[in-house]
Amino acid sequence: MKALGNKVKALEKELLLENPLGEIRSILWANIGQSITDMWTSIQIIHEQIDLVTLAQEEIQKARDSLGHMLEQANRLIQFLNTHTKEQLAELDIKDRTGTILTIKRVLTMRNFIRNLERKCQDMQIEIDAFTQKFTTLEEMGLPNLLTND
Repeated sequence: MKALGNKVKALEKELLLENPLGEIRSILWANIGQSITDMWTSIQIIHEQIDLVTLAQEEIQKARDSLGHMLEQANRLIQFLNTHTKEQLAELDIKDRTGTILTIKRVLTMRNFIRNLERKCQDMQIEIDAFTQKFTTLEEMGLPNLLTND
């Protein structure tokens, strides 16, 4: 009789869904964990992209520092060189108009490269932030933090 009473209590607990919900939760987290394991390469790539964006931003700053105020003056200098005669430029100690224009164009080309790199970095940062936000949501639901090196 006591055994039957214990069996009834066990069945009542199962009906209260304590064990099944725990098991379902375990199964779900195991499946999520397996999915994360399956996409670990993507997680590693995100980390590499974070490092790449950081490095690119440092290089952008170095390039901006090396160009200094030349960017502001480049277009005006080309206009100036194109509107003066060879003799007028010689008086200003500019002997090679074409070489000077090519130097200025290199500055403008570098500016364009910097702008393109900044746009690419912004696009990558948006994707990184979206990816990180998805993991933050999972962490809030109980998943261990996989994006830190702790």
